[in-house]
Amino acid sequence: MKALITGATSGIGKCMAEYLSSLGWELIVTGRNEKALSELKEKLPTNVLTISADLSDKNEVFKVYNFCRKHDIDLLVNNAGFGIFGEFDVTDLNDEINMINVNIVALHILTKLFLRDFKKKNRGTILNVASSAGFLTGPLLSSYYASKNYVVRLSLAIARELKNSKSKVKISVLCPGPVDTQFNKRAGVVFSLKPASPVFVARYGIDNALKGKTIIIPTFLVKAGVEFSKLLPEEMISAVTYHIQKKKLDNK
Repeated sequence: MKALITGATSGIGKCMAEYLSSLGWELIVTGRNEKALSELKEKLPTNVLTISADLSDKNEVFKVYNFCRKHDIDLLVNNAGFGIFGEFDVTDLNDEINMINVNIVALHILTKLFLRDFKKKNRGTILNVASSAGFLTGPLLSSYYASKNYVVRLSLAIARELKNSKSKVKISVLCPGPVDTQFNKRAGVVFSLKPASPVFVARYGIDNALKGKTIIIPTFLVKAGVEFSKLLPEEMISAVTYHIQKKKLDNK
């Protein structure tokens, strides 16, 4: 069995690589940091191939796919992503475009291309890493929340198409709450709630994806929050989310 993991040099992606390798999976891992990729390869017990790529560049995304075409991939993990904090008119436009290219465009391209390959074989699993933010409106992290809404809705739509066509291909979307990774540092915020362990989230996500679960939400508290948000008016959700994000800034 062989998996491709994007954003594999840190956080959830690195923990997923370590976990899958411990289960005997061969891996292809991507990231921007060649040194970190090499160190990860040396650390893991199974065969690992590395390919450095900046997924904000569409050409680099196709480079990754074309590299993987020579290998029989069974599991695609679209994990690469980041967030940008601040009011929408203040945040840097180029940074946001890069974020959209990574969080949406790269994921979209890889999902489509690998889905076509998987459907031809009538087997394979796609795990798209989103966030509990994918169910909400996110003032002060507006573009990030919007990008994760895209990932959630795209994944759920594909899941329905696969189910209706009776395909054996599976797609899952992982939607954790705060996780103790480099995300908050890159986004420029401090979590107001205690973040979950990336090891736990990675294992929970992989285990449930391989079982064929579509929506994967680690921890009871986050599950309850997502369900409760469905009962509230959008205006109230937006106001509460703004308050939570503002507290992150105040805690810096």
